[in-house]
Amino acid sequence: MGISSLGIGSNGLDTRSIVDKLVALEQRPLQQLQVKASGLNARLSAFGQLKSQISNLQDQAAKLAASSNWEAMSVSSSNSGAVVGTATSLAAVTAFSMEVSQLAKAQSAGSAVFSSGSTIGTGALKIQLGTWSKGDFTPGVADGNAEFAAGAGGEVSIDITSDDDTLAKVAAKINAAEAGVTATVLRDASGERLLLRSSVTGEASGFRIQTVDDDGNNTDGAGLSRLAFDPQNATVGLALTQAAQNTKATINGVEVSSSNTTFADAIEGVTLTVAQVTTAPVEVSIKRDTAGARSNITSFVESYNALSNALATMTRYNPADKTAGTLQGDSTAVSLQSALRQMVGGMGSPGSEFGRLSDIGVQFQADGTLKVDATKLDAAMAKPDALKAFFSADEAGTASDGMALRIKDFAAGMLGADGIFDTKTKSIQSAVKRNTEDQERVAERASRLEARLLAQYTRLDTNLNRLNALNSYVSQQVSQWNKSSNN
Repeated sequence: MGISSLGIGSNGLDTRSIVDKLVALEQRPLQQLQVKASGLNARLSAFGQLKSQISNLQDQAAKLAASSNWEAMSVSSSNSGAVVGTATSLAAVTAFSMEVSQLAKAQSAGSAVFSSGSTIGTGALKIQLGTWSKGDFTPGVADGNAEFAAGAGGEVSIDITSDDDTLAKVAAKINAAEAGVTATVLRDASGERLLLRSSVTGEASGFRIQTVDDDGNNTDGAGLSRLAFDPQNATVGLALTQAAQNTKATINGVEVSSSNTTFADAIEGVTLTVAQVTTAPVEVSIKRDTAGARSNITSFVESYNALSNALATMTRYNPADKTAGTLQGDSTAVSLQSALRQMVGGMGSPGSEFGRLSDIGVQFQADGTLKVDATKLDAAMAKPDALKAFFSADEAGTASDGMALRIKDFAAGMLGADGIFDTKTKSIQSAVKRNTEDQERVAERASRLEARLLAQYTRLDTNLNRLNALNSYVSQQVSQWNKSSNN
């Protein structure tokens, strides 16, 4: 007779409950291991958070340790719409007056109107860049004063064939030649015009266009000659619409010139950019840029405070509710907290005018964080060279290094391949792995126990069922015998 479930053959004995309770006893270590695993993972996450914050502190310290960040210069202008500038560490602290009388422009010229679809002519256009001087450049008028000084680049020759005999195709060939001139076809109700413009501004970007006209006359008003621009030789071609010119200005009354709107070498370490002609002198001053350095100090304080607060929370024990931080009692975290406080609260470079952070207005608070005294820091910022020495003095890795350099190197050591974070992380990961393996072993033992108990109780149920059946049969036979005897 088959047993459909445990307990049937044992007259209602709750063998399923017995098995579950025995298996639960076997699984009891699993709960402890799971609690331990949760703690390990929390510690792993905590050290990951600390590692990220140490990395950020290293970045902020690196900014304070970089000499270039203490040598930044700023440029201010009384009229930023006309003159602005930038400065490198090569610039000197100074001030000057600047006036702009002319802005750089590119040479432009345009042709006469061509009726739509009219032929242009054939031959060759010879384009060369250079400088025009003297002359009024009036088309068709011989001007012995007009002079063209060719630039260093060679002449570019563009063949115009019968297949190219439209303004659009001529413009395309000019643009493809990359001769330092750009071409555009302008269309209106009267017809088409070819407009030419130097690719860049400045006097030296002027252009001359000579033609080899297949009609035999290179300077008349017919054929390809209509696209020439050579006032020195009295061509009757393109009309000048804008002469090439440099930006002209004066600095403290001394004339300066630029082919564009930027003066990159007029004053060492300073680049000036002009945007308009001035009607009054523009006062420009060059001075040390302390705003960037001050921002770096503030960012360092914020980074340190975030790390300090995290360490305090992780290592804290609250007796009121008897709760402990994730890393409470962890020697690595406690040592890190102590080392950072000693380093940040210690002395700066011995050669600096400032001895400690408190001397520049950065002071420790009761909770271990730092606070900036703005007034005191402003006074310290007036001595940028002393601040630079305090934070970034480099004495080849000795105790005389600037404070920021020491902190940067300290953080780099902790974050390195053999640093405390790498070592601690590997240790916790190994513990997590062992814990996982222990959980698997406990679960496997419990599973085997359950299977063994189920098999045993199943056999018990089967045997009891058989005995019950036999007992019932015997009882029936005895009852029959008793009836027969009475009769």
